[in-house]
Amino acid sequence: MALLAVCSAATPARAQTAPPPADAAPAIHVGVQLFADYTVQQQPKVVDADGNTVTLNQFQITRSYINVTGNLSRTIAFQITPDVTREISVGSSLDGSYAFRLKYAFAQWNLDDHLGKGSWARFGMQPTPWIGFIDEVYRYRFQGQGFEERDGFIFSSDVGATFHYDLPRDFGDLHAGVFNGEGYSKPEVNDQKGWMIRGTVRPMAAAGGVLHGVRVSGFFDHDMYVKSADRQRAIVAVTFQHRFVNAAVDYLMAKDQPSARSTAVDARGWSAWVTPRTSRSWEGLLRVDHVQPNTQIAAQDKHRTIAGIAYWFPHQGSVSSALLFDVDNLKLQGFTATQAPLQRRIALHALVNF
Repeated sequence: MALLAVCSAATPARAQTAPPPADAAPAIHVGVQLFADYTVQQQPKVVDADGNTVTLNQFQITRSYINVTGNLSRTIAFQITPDVTREISVGSSLDGSYAFRLKYAFAQWNLDDHLGKGSWARFGMQPTPWIGFIDEVYRYRFQGQGFEERDGFIFSSDVGATFHYDLPRDFGDLHAGVFNGEGYSKPEVNDQKGWMIRGTVRPMAAAGGVLHGVRVSGFFDHDMYVKSADRQRAIVAVTFQHRFVNAAVDYLMAKDQPSARSTAVDARGWSAWVTPRTSRSWEGLLRVDHVQPNTQIAAQDKHRTIAGIAYWFPHQGSVSSALLFDVDNLKLQGFTATQAPLQRRIALHALVNF
């Protein structure tokens, strides 16, 4: 069956920047992606209903996606991805239940015949330019989000219109668009829109060999909470992909001014990670994140370290499955007394994707 490999930002096995052109005959494909884990929250302890101090541990289904992709013709393709996740809204009648919602729902016009391979336009609920790119390199979304998304700076999906173009001779790509700016889980609330652009270059594309895997990227997101109240994000990153290791370093600068009458808050953060792997499907994960939510408060910061070892089961094509054992430490400094200064989770994560 002919099908379009349309991207899912949470799908490490599918390429986001260069979907192949669809065949002329209509086609459809249904896939599933599952994130599951057993997690022990070693710190902080919790108090049960009888007043005992205990170590929280639980089996979880953190995400369950149903990916429906396909094409109507050679030029028109689509993706619909429902997201099944636990409802944790305070006061909701569904609190604790699993809720069914949309993560992606977009149409794609392939422009390969006009602008070259890897060119397309999308309209609808879709991966945002930064998350759609970085999740191709960082394959451990099933452990947790990248730091920009985990700390609430960027949404993984939003409703809007975007354009993607691959530079000639594999020198990089460009992805730009306009979005509501509220993220996929919320409706638009005013007249402001988020303008996002990511540019990536492969400086050693012509050299081949190991250096071919080096890419330099820049991302900028300009939005406004309300008129004259900025919401901006800028990211610069260097990524590296190779048969035996993936790695990246990225730096974030953010500005938030919820109201035109309030003072803007500047935030800074960085992340560095490496995933060395062997030829026998074993892979390590080492990651360090550091976030300063407000540069005016020098003593306030978040520091996260993740260390783990994974086994990726041998598969063909876009099918992938893995087990990951990891320790996730988060240290908080300068926050309120109600937040534990140390949070440690030890977990066994599972990924199933086909």
